[in-house]
Amino acid sequence: MQQTNYRIIDCHIHPRVDMETETNGLIGTGSLREQVDALQRTGISQACGSVIKLGTATSFDDIRRLNDKALFFRDLFPDFYIPGIVTHPHFPEESCREVERCCGGEGARWIGELVGYVHGYGVEYATPNALAIMRAAVKYRPAVNIHCHDLQVVEALCIAVPELNFVLAHPGAGKDEILPRVALVARLPNLHLDISGSGIDRLGMLRRSVDLAGKEKILFGSDYPINNPAVYVHGLLFESLSEDERTAIFAGNFLRLTGIA
Repeated sequence: MQQTNYRIIDCHIHPRVDMETETNGLIGTGSLREQVDALQRTGISQACGSVIKLGTATSFDDIRRLNDKALFFRDLFPDFYIPGIVTHPHFPEESCREVERCCGGEGARWIGELVGYVHGYGVEYATPNALAIMRAAVKYRPAVNIHCHDLQVVEALCIAVPELNFVLAHPGAGKDEILPRVALVARLPNLHLDISGSGIDRLGMLRRSVDLAGKEKILFGSDYPINNPAVYVHGLLFESLSEDERTAIFAGNFLRLTGIA
């Protein structure tokens, strides 16, 4: 695949570190080295995201192990992988300590993707427990990537913790999903949108999103290895966007939100 001249940071991947963290059920993802090579082959310069395991967390040890795996990947490929950490609202005290460990001690700048249905807590992103965890994170100001289709919950979270920048995962499958999500992103100053998952196949989605919310509110993401990252790179390149808009979406907004150089 021909390389682009853009710095591209994929803010939404789920690395396969071992068999239990495999999310591609079709062909398998390969080793960490193979994953880095695959992403770089599409022109992606760096990638960020959480390690996830399908199934309900029975204790916080399950969550901590996922973060340990993310930090392990970071230590192997520090110039490529930016770890996203996970928390769990059913374990608020442990999650607050994990934020301290990962964001304070390990320098993590990204929480998420937090995907409640995977770990058995649904849409509990604005409950008292969840808000306690987010308020503990304010000290370190990471960006927080959430998977939530209930826009009332998203709005409640953003309003409750205005000190944090939140990134809503996935535009949605069609205009009836995309347009309300983008409208909320436009309205809330601390809410952003990553383009992973459904939506990139809708011609004009990116152009309309930038027009409605502004180029500074949209981030590049793919949801690799569930999705083919080349589709997202070329989808963004194909859309009628200016160089400044592409530069902001591909990497500039991620760098600004995380404070990573």
